[in-house]
Amino acid sequence: MGLNQYSDMSDKEFFEHYKLMAPQACSAMNEKDNLLAKLFADFEDRPSHVDWREEGKVSPVKNQGHCGSCWTFSTTGALEAHYRIYKNSEPIFSEQQLVDCAGDFENHGCHGGLPSHAFEYIKYTSNGLESEKDYPYEGKDGVCRYDSSKGLGHIPKGSYNITALDEDELHNCLAHAGPVSVGFQVIDDFRHYSHGVYSSDTCKNGAMDVNHAVLAVGYGVCGKCKKPYYIVKNSWGTEWGDEGYFKIEAGVNMCGIAQCNSFPNMGQFVDEETLSSLLE
Repeated sequence: MGLNQYSDMSDKEFFEHYKLMAPQACSAMNEKDNLLAKLFADFEDRPSHVDWREEGKVSPVKNQGHCGSCWTFSTTGALEAHYRIYKNSEPIFSEQQLVDCAGDFENHGCHGGLPSHAFEYIKYTSNGLESEKDYPYEGKDGVCRYDSSKGLGHIPKGSYNITALDEDELHNCLAHAGPVSVGFQVIDDFRHYSHGVYSSDTCKNGAMDVNHAVLAVGYGVCGKCKKPYYIVKNSWGTEWGDEGYFKIEAGVNMCGIAQCNSFPNMGQFVDEETLSSLLE
């Protein structure tokens, strides 16, 4: 734990600042629909440590400000990373477009949303997500002013929802696909995080307890404490935490980290014919 820009806030002030009060039902796969387990059948081995930052595949940390738009930053962070991995380009996408325009997909602007729903919006938007430069972030709800001629971010194949509570699958996705949008429950002590592996005896871990969306960019094992962890990119600026990142204990569904996870399908795993055969 350490001092930061939120240390002088009361619990109520902090939760109201990021509007962390309204959890939503997560989108996740059921075990019987575990398509990813089939897709990763050939990937029996995975490295003990993964950090996509080391490959230069993670975009800079941003700051959502006084708006409950974490879901948009988790979404753009995932899409930016997968564009870097699979398209060798480095766009910075617009969170404000998602805040303003993705309401028809069960998102609520500065009052919450889900990356899985945001991926669906991007899939069905005619020309995709605009850049941050063309549709800059304002940190407040606004009227949709999407310009289809400036759309850059496309995921015509949609996204994958990882099987709920399957952390083995989450590790495989991080190792073989790339960064993953994840959700978890923020409680009062989390805002004081400085470094190390975060764990809690008091946070909840149910699907309806998740109240904050972030981006897992890797995993590893703590050399001193011997705990496995996920490396996670937050959206509270670089002054918070470990230069905007934190580590959270893996393997125990800590604070619901395994409940609500998804990532964009850039077509890297399977074509439509193979997909159809897997679903038969």
